Amino acid sequence: MTRFANQTVLVTGGSSGIGLAAAKAYANEGARVVITGRDEQALARAQADIGHGAIALRNDAGSVEEAQRLATALQDRDIQLDAIFINAGVAKFAPFADVPESLWDDTFNANVKGPYFQIQALTPLLRAGAAIVINGSINAHTGMPNSSVYAASKAALISLAKTLSAELLPRGARVNVVSPGPITTPLYGKLGLDSATLEATAAAIQGQIPVGRFGTPEELASTVLHLSAKESAFIVGSEIIVDGGMSNL
Repeated sequence: MTRFANQTVLVTGGSSGIGLAAAKAYANEGARVVITGRDEQALARAQADIGHGAIALRNDAGSVEEAQRLATALQDRDIQLDAIFINAGVAKFAPFADVPESLWDDTFNANVKGPYFQIQALTPLLRAGAAIVINGSINAHTGMPNSSVYAASKAALISLAKTLSAELLPRGARVNVVSPGPITTPLYGKLGLDSATLEATAAAIQGQIPVGRFGTPEELASTVLHLSAKESAFIVGSEIIVDGGMSNL
């Protein structure tokens, strides 16, 4: 398929996991892909893995200043965007009683403030008919213990998809959310847990998924591409949950 032929797509946090899977899927369907991330070595590896003339730009998705720098870097390359996948973010968990202000600030900077101002800075670069897809989470709906800050940040993003859609529609752009359940990504290795606890946690989560397994980054990427493509032009300000039935059954 070549749904994205002659189009340019930006994927934030595109050097691993869901972001990399989406970037590869876009490129395989004809898009010129721009990825961002903070780790230059990971970006270089991802750029080579994606191929198809992919562009890699080092950028901190949680910084307002970096949001404007990203827009300037794209402008300097005379790049306009047909789709944006706002994927970069952090997942930090702690019991409510133990949450420090720093965890709140780090989470909301990366998951809400940064994306908000990225979209603001990038809006002038959107072509008519452009699509923005935001990576949410079923944590915004499920009330999982220890996820209060993370869940709140994702709920904010889901709300933003509605209000930003209303504001950006006059420009011909639309905003939607894809909310994953448990997906097999490097994120689960960054939770600060030892291997035994991590395995036990994964097993407990898997037991709550009706289809009996974690999802794959490629499965989530297919929904991201659907929301980005012209075929979904009548989907506006909506959320698609991709969780194997975990939040519904």
